[in-house]
Amino acid sequence: MGSTLATAAAFAPVDQHYLLQARQMQALSFAVHIPLVAFGISFPVMVLFVEWLHVRSGDRVYLMIARRWTRVMVALFAVGVITGTVLSFEMGLLWPKFTGTFGSVFGLGFAIEGFSFFMEAIFIGIYVYGWGRLTPRAHLLTGIPIVITGFTGSWMVIAVNAWMNHPGGFRLVGGRAVDVDPFKALFANSYLWHELIHMYIAGYIVTGFIMAGVYAARRLRGCWGRYERVALTVPLTIAALASPVQVLVGDWAARTVAEKQPTKLAAIEGLYETTRGAPEHILGWYTDNQVKYGIRIPRLLSLLAFHRTNARVQGLQAVPANDRPPINIVRFAFQSMVGIGTLLAILGVVYLVVWIRRRSVPDSRLFYGAVVIAGPAAVVALISGWVVTEVGRQPWVVYRVMRTSAAVTGAHGIPVSYGLLAASYVVIACGLAWVLRRLAKAQLRLPGEPEADLGPDHQPA
Repeated sequence: MGSTLATAAAFAPVDQHYLLQARQMQALSFAVHIPLVAFGISFPVMVLFVEWLHVRSGDRVYLMIARRWTRVMVALFAVGVITGTVLSFEMGLLWPKFTGTFGSVFGLGFAIEGFSFFMEAIFIGIYVYGWGRLTPRAHLLTGIPIVITGFTGSWMVIAVNAWMNHPGGFRLVGGRAVDVDPFKALFANSYLWHELIHMYIAGYIVTGFIMAGVYAARRLRGCWGRYERVALTVPLTIAALASPVQVLVGDWAARTVAEKQPTKLAAIEGLYETTRGAPEHILGWYTDNQVKYGIRIPRLLSLLAFHRTNARVQGLQAVPANDRPPINIVRFAFQSMVGIGTLLAILGVVYLVVWIRRRSVPDSRLFYGAVVIAGPAAVVALISGWVVTEVGRQPWVVYRVMRTSAAVTGAHGIPVSYGLLAASYVVIACGLAWVLRRLAKAQLRLPGEPEADLGPDHQPA
């Protein structure tokens, strides 16, 4: 620890007058972009799966769903391009010392991400244009590169983030990164794998529940034909399968954090003193070096973090006060993520049990109401998880190597840019909502064919 803190001292803080606003701008962009990443990871797989069902069975309902979902996929990809571009500019403009010092370390990752993005855009164009112009099997094959490039692009971004949380693959000499090994930094990083898997499963949970929620809302309004049943069952089954698995992956992630970032774990719990058999507090507020008003469960933190009830857990007291993250923000975000994730897992298990026993979706209006709520709740859990990851690492932009205060720009005008950015996102959100509503209302007819028989009570969705 001493050597890493010594290297951090090589980076002198710059003018920090707008540090908080810069962090808030970056956080806003992440919060807007991350749900779109979740769709980019998983939605093309769902679209291809439904199209494959059509190719295998010839059922035109599957084709109708795949065609309509393709339009949604393109709209979300277009918005993701905008928000992703904003993020890439913010990395250089808001944090110039970070990119200037370590660009040679993580630059390969962003280069691969950029190449993946362009390839994904090309094949999305081919896929969209190919409807009705290619044979069904050839068209299905053109969608596979979309899935692959979506994976590789987001994989690289997550690899860079994992490196920021567990840096390696370089040496610092005089404030410069030397002996750079990008492969070791990005691909041989032990912190990468739990982040990668955790995010990918989260992508399927978020996308699955949001898409299912759309058709669950139609069910509650009385529109329930075969089209709606199929369009709900596919994403809901995927989300229901992923949600319980995420609980196990979350346990793996927590144990990795306990080993690699013990201060973050202490902030998650609000544990001030290093303790054997450390307790876990559900809810509560951290103040005066303790958690008040929470439900205390003895030894649970040690059990969850190390799978031993008497394990030693490092407390916040082990590091100086200026090396600790904002405790209550991290605690609230973590408990929101875990609480929502647990409820989603329960909802998924209920659905799977009913499906296995009856071979049909549940009939209860309460169930469909829960599915409608599950979509936005999954987004909240997703963003909360990234708050834990990023805010829990503070005050470091590169963990125990460079402080965020040393990486921030010294330029003025940040509050103006912040306001313009927020206004731009409001406009983008309104535009996306308008486009999606138009797509939902539009009649979709297959080229040269009459409208498909989608079942009773069907309306466009």
